[in-house]
Amino acid sequence: MSAVKDLVEYIAKSLADKPEDVQVSEIEGATSLMLELRVAPEDMGRMIGREGRTINAMRSLARVLGAKQGKKVTLEIV
Repeated sequence: MSAVKDLVEYIAKSLADKPEDVQVSEIEGATSLMLELRVAPEDMGRMIGREGRTINAMRSLARVLGAKQGKKVTLEIV
């Protein structure tokens, strides 16, 4: 299931000013996958975007990719 994690990590590192501080951890259940995204404090606004558009787009992409693999995916910024 690392394809979803890899996608989120790739997008986050592409957007971040400090890509070395981007960390994505996954907690996998039987039918679900929870991803926790950690970024540098100064990159937090860039990840969220205006009115949450960037993070919602990342969540949508992760959800679609997870659905193809039969998992319910949630993405949270920690």
